[in-house]
Amino acid sequence: MSWLNPMTKEYLWVEKYRPTTIDDCILPNGLKSNFSDLLKQGNLPNLLLHGGPGVGKTTVAKALVNQLGSDYIVINGSMEGNIDTLRNKIQNYASAMSLVNDGKKYVILDEADYLNAISTQPALRNFMEEFSKSCGFILTCNYINRIIKPLHGRCSIVNFKIGNQEKPLLASQFLKRIEYILNAEGVQYDQKVIAEMIMKYMPDWRRLINELQRYAACGQIDAGVLVQVSDKTFMDLVTTLKEKEFTNMRKWVGANLDNDFESLCRRLYDTCYDYTKPESVPQLVITLAEYQYKNAFASDTEINTVAMLTEIMINVEFN
Repeated sequence: MSWLNPMTKEYLWVEKYRPTTIDDCILPNGLKSNFSDLLKQGNLPNLLLHGGPGVGKTTVAKALVNQLGSDYIVINGSMEGNIDTLRNKIQNYASAMSLVNDGKKYVILDEADYLNAISTQPALRNFMEEFSKSCGFILTCNYINRIIKPLHGRCSIVNFKIGNQEKPLLASQFLKRIEYILNAEGVQYDQKVIAEMIMKYMPDWRRLINELQRYAACGQIDAGVLVQVSDKTFMDLVTTLKEKEFTNMRKWVGANLDNDFESLCRRLYDTCYDYTKPESVPQLVITLAEYQYKNAFASDTEINTVAMLTEIMINVEFN
């Protein structure tokens, strides 16, 4: 595999096996073709890459500048989203001369939707114009609505959206990638289990790889990793919510925290007509959507889950 550096000392699989070229990235054909065309031009416009978590935005950004042979730095907007980062780190880097690729360098602003929209983002638009001849900018974000409109106009916007008709092909490609990783790491696995995990987590490839690395610690990946909240356990939760037993609900969350938040929300959504009154279903759906969004920013998933279930307990009427 050309995308694997055999000399890497990375422990995390998501870094150790990160693709280094656009050809090796698992993307819809239209996206891959567009990025390949940009590389042929030998120069990149300012880009705003947006889409869900783990779809490959940062990987693509790094692959593009690596293939151009350009100098670049990566700044994480969620950790360095203040104006001082822009004034010091970015300005100093953008104003310095590069000796490769005709002097053009790039700044990759990862998680740019966390950049301060009052100070940092407005200042960034001026930097894009001031250093346009010597420095390009690639922004990645999960929530494009959190990027101010003036930055939209200064970037070529790329949506990492995967159509339903493209999912089977991408899932097949990723299955081969996962099999290569597991074989390289000496992990025994059941192919059907890997296929089910891909369908569960796609298109969040990063989370899938992280989950596989966690499960692989025991040396094999089998049907045991697919255990979900059992029907009885789920109905225990529903009963607790119906009877408004807050303490028992908290205990349930603590005992079932290994079951991921998204799966719980989906289970509540899929079965809502079975245990709630029809007039309460809209309120339940709104609550689920609200807390799924909040979970992307929550530092403690357990607290966020308890808060969601508390709101459901208060506002939803059960059969």
